[in-house]
Amino acid sequence: MTMECKVISTIEEFGKDAWNALLPSDYPFIQYEFFYSLEKSQAVSAKTGWFPQYIGVYRHQTLVGIAPCFIKAHPYGEYVFDWSWAEAYEDAGMEYYPKLVCAVPFTPSSGPRLLVSANEDSAEIYQHLLSAMQTLAKQRKCSGVHVLFPTQTLCDTLKESGFLERRDVQFHWLNRGYTCFDDFMAKLTSRKRRTIRKERQSIGDQGATVHVLEGEAITSAHWDVFTHFYQMTYLKRSGHTGYLNSEFFHHLGETMLDKVVLVFAEAYGDYVAGALYIKSNDTLFGRYWGSLSDFENLHFELCYYQGIEYCIEHGITTFDAGAQGEHKLIRGFEPVITYSGHYLAHQGFHDGIAEYLTREHDMIQQYYDDAFQHLPYRKA
Repeated sequence: MTMECKVISTIEEFGKDAWNALLPSDYPFIQYEFFYSLEKSQAVSAKTGWFPQYIGVYRHQTLVGIAPCFIKAHPYGEYVFDWSWAEAYEDAGMEYYPKLVCAVPFTPSSGPRLLVSANEDSAEIYQHLLSAMQTLAKQRKCSGVHVLFPTQTLCDTLKESGFLERRDVQFHWLNRGYTCFDDFMAKLTSRKRRTIRKERQSIGDQGATVHVLEGEAITSAHWDVFTHFYQMTYLKRSGHTGYLNSEFFHHLGETMLDKVVLVFAEAYGDYVAGALYIKSNDTLFGRYWGSLSDFENLHFELCYYQGIEYCIEHGITTFDAGAQGEHKLIRGFEPVITYSGHYLAHQGFHDGIAEYLTREHDMIQQYYDDAFQHLPYRKA
């Protein structure tokens, strides 16, 4: 049967219904609405160094497969760090950029990266998409193709197609059927329980209260306040106002309101900090945070403890609070392995990076194993 691959630079050309018909789950970041919000706000564009090059596979003009790809002119917003690879290219007199990434921009959360119609053979469509990605990279003179934060199953498929597997460690909280926050706390060592109680009590002692907002309770004014927190926190930390803007957050609120949870801290009549969560049926994703005040332990309360409480209250099994952060470990978050897949067009560099990743895998596994030894849970 006739199969055709197209490269499309705007998600609107697919249409929401055609795109979302291919979703394998309610994982929120691969949904049409999320990419639409990124595009409409210009968070992803040629100007920001995230040039959309979505690949669509069509069978008799019916969309049956999608790879959300972007041509990148820099390494930022990926959370899979390959600066040393770029430096090696430069030392050899070669250009590492542009490169092609298949990813959800600014989102270090593992999940589906290639979409396939339920009526199609996924292995066949995967091969069409991967071949199209490599062809596009060659046409655009990209140094390679990188698939960021795929599932382990997809990463296995990538390896079979010649991609290199890279691993990293994040820390996720797992809901083991807890009935309340105190039930979770009862599983921790007494020292860790005291620490967490002290941190949580300090919020009220400093005059702050916490508000959890969902659905129609979230107004346009709330998005304005949260954007200000997010941008000012980025400015203080990194010297710029972040990857996202007010238009993005407002679009998110308009198109994915049922997936959003906003948590604010209020003190002396004003909001002073906020955290944004995005959810699926089984996972809560902690995504963005901002604060204008230096309240002690407020980040832990809004970004970790409130998320844990929300998961327990709503029966959500996993809390993915984002990349990195060993400080999560002592608060009950457990190490998990994340994956990425990499294909370098230059065979010599491909082989050299393969050797490097073999050594890195051993270090990652050791780090993962060591982290488990420092979990704060009482021994059975």
